[in-house]
Amino acid sequence: MPFVKKIKSDAYFSRFQVKYRRRREGKTDYYARKRLVTQAKNKYNAPKYRLVVRFTNKDIIVQVVYARLQGDFVLCAAHSKELPRYGINHGLTNWTAAYATGLLCARRALTKIGLADKYEGVAEPDGSLVLTEALDEEDAPRPFKCYLDVGLKRTSTGSRVFGAMKGASDGGIFIPHSDKRFPGYDPESKELDAEVLKKYIYGGHVAEYMESLEEEDDERFKKQFSTYLADGVGSEDIEEIYTSAYAAIREDPTFKPTEKTQDWKAETLKFKVPKLTLEQRQARIAEKIEKFKATGGAVDEDEEEDDE
Repeated sequence: MPFVKKIKSDAYFSRFQVKYRRRREGKTDYYARKRLVTQAKNKYNAPKYRLVVRFTNKDIIVQVVYARLQGDFVLCAAHSKELPRYGINHGLTNWTAAYATGLLCARRALTKIGLADKYEGVAEPDGSLVLTEALDEEDAPRPFKCYLDVGLKRTSTGSRVFGAMKGASDGGIFIPHSDKRFPGYDPESKELDAEVLKKYIYGGHVAEYMESLEEEDDERFKKQFSTYLADGVGSEDIEEIYTSAYAAIREDPTFKPTEKTQDWKAETLKFKVPKLTLEQRQARIAEKIEKFKATGGAVDEDEEEDDE
């Protein structure tokens, strides 16, 4: 047998360190997190805020988060599940819903810190790139600044992540970004088609798809948009729905918990085994001793099985 060199010695394994748990689970990109969280020392412990956008199968979550040594703290959050309150009942995970959720989170955050009146953002978006700028007034507060945190989501052009970012930016938060990843950007001419982006903001791409699908395959159209049709929503109603929803979000962005149909806390406590007090434990032991003496030292078969 030829000589085989031992590459990894015992010293290697004795000094081996496993990666962070969330890296092992494939949940956190620590290379990106380090750059999003690290703050300059001359900022005097000022928090560095992140606009965290995450997607599930049925929900879009947008949060304003800052990091401390103890962990991450959430300043405010918004879910696309809240959009039915503002009139958006369908397509709660599409690009336009991401925009609406970002707008809701931005208005909620600014209301919480008292900047909602000073920084209103873009009330009537036209698809152009607009960054929130500081006010010209003397002693005016600077705009609330966030950095986009996409997590493990691929940052391809037209991604819903940038829909949420655009909504938060139009909501009055200053998020440093360019127009290169918005729908309608042409990499060859390096220009953004504002009309295309405006169409996405108001759900025009969904309306177009509804019209084309109805013409091509009526059966599939009725199946795919059954909930829209059940509520009497057609392709011509979508823009109006989103326009009124954006106005309603700006009017009242505060969080309102949903009414619970059942007392879930009481339901949970039904299955909880109460912890015995010291007196109860001592009484239980005394009872077992008395039972042991009464049976002349014989152990019950049931108890024997429990011990095994």
